[in-house]
Amino acid sequence: MPELPEVETTCRGVAPHISQRTITQVVVRERRLRWPVPEHLPQTLLGLTVQSVSRRGKYLLLATQAGTLLVHLGMSGSLRVLTEPQTPAKHDHIDIVFDDIILRFNDPRRFGAVLWTTEPVAEHVLLKDLGPEPLESGFSGEWLHNSAKNRKVPVKSFIMDSHHVVGVGNIYANEALFMAGILPTRPAGKIALARYQQLADCIRTVLADAIAQGGTTLRDFVNEAGKPGYFQQQLRVYGRTGLPCRQCGEALTETRLSNRSTVFCRSCQR
Repeated sequence: MPELPEVETTCRGVAPHISQRTITQVVVRERRLRWPVPEHLPQTLLGLTVQSVSRRGKYLLLATQAGTLLVHLGMSGSLRVLTEPQTPAKHDHIDIVFDDIILRFNDPRRFGAVLWTTEPVAEHVLLKDLGPEPLESGFSGEWLHNSAKNRKVPVKSFIMDSHHVVGVGNIYANEALFMAGILPTRPAGKIALARYQQLADCIRTVLADAIAQGGTTLRDFVNEAGKPGYFQQQLRVYGRTGLPCRQCGEALTETRLSNRSTVFCRSCQR
């Protein structure tokens, strides 16, 4: 599943190609995504100029003079910039066409979304209750500590809840907790402020490193250039169940939290 680094990588890769460009056509081949693609979208977007491309959580935001297009990559989605016409593949559901390029949305599992809003985008129902961005100033150990008070939920589940901080998906939650030396099953309300300050720093580090390296290579994800990310080479615990811990050599343990694979070191994390 594309996580925040993959979405940020896509945002940075797509933006130079479509910013300040005018939409000349929209082709919708499949409306049945997580939420139906609005029927009016081809007519609504025609002639609008993409003024900016940004990200909020895992949503890409294409702002125009008349409203904002929200794009979510779901479990398996991707955006590709095509400089030459290509015959659409089976799961190429939407094309946003400019004069000489096509922004193509592909989503085999159809858990993604392409939606339109004319309201202030921060007030959209999908965005208004999101927590702070982990790479911006509103996110800190103090914020996490205050949000976690009296909560019994495991800390891994807590930091993956987008109401507390956005974009910390399963892979990077595993990695950040290992870096911070915190057991993922520990109750969120039982962790001291100093440890949350360290965890906030580790979340920022692991996400920034992943963005710098182009995102994690996942079976269903390719970035806008059609090349996989390379951060998987640097993973310390995720996907390494039973292998030696890179710090102490003890075999890594796997359990399930919220039905997600959770890998940790019994010796290094407490």
